[in-house]
Amino acid sequence: MAKNDIYQIKVTLKYSKPPIWRRIQVRGDTRLDKLHDILQAVMGWWNAHLHQFIVGGNIYYGEPNPDDEDWGLEMQDETKVRLYQLAAGEKFKFVYEYDFGDSWEHLLLVEKLLPPEKGVSYPCCLKGKRACPPEDVGGVWGYEGFLEAIKDPDHADHEDMLEWVGGDFDPEEFDLAAVNEALQHLR
Repeated sequence: MAKNDIYQIKVTLKYSKPPIWRRIQVRGDTRLDKLHDILQAVMGWWNAHLHQFIVGGNIYYGEPNPDDEDWGLEMQDETKVRLYQLAAGEKFKFVYEYDFGDSWEHLLLVEKLLPPEKGVSYPCCLKGKRACPPEDVGGVWGYEGFLEAIKDPDHADHEDMLEWVGGDFDPEEFDLAAVNEALQHLR
């Protein structure tokens, strides 16, 4: 593991069935706060809620909040940690949680450590499956109910859910080019 390595990471939205996932490549020297921005872009979130990284089930990294008296008791400053300092190599797993109310937990699995390729701009997304759920839909379980409502024209919430989501929603849609364009704005 070196800060110059490229980390290939599979990001899977936990408890999603069928799985919602992305395969990304990021530099080892990426700070965790920047990794948060990358994950927002590849998943399709809006960065409207709090987040944290969880390592080993009991080490937490997040945004510093000096106004919070309890901050610092468990939470470590994500701006001071880089990916290569955290991830112990291939097969290393950790969690990225977004929106503590909906509790979107993403399993991050380091699949490979690679040398950087000439001509490739990092971060980049290699592949993915399925659309990101809409913000504030109520977590994985709320998302399941949302999908039921939009698929069934006779469902009591069908029209309301379609209006709320902006007219239509395809849970199978994933636009790799759009994701990489969003990442280009982060570089």
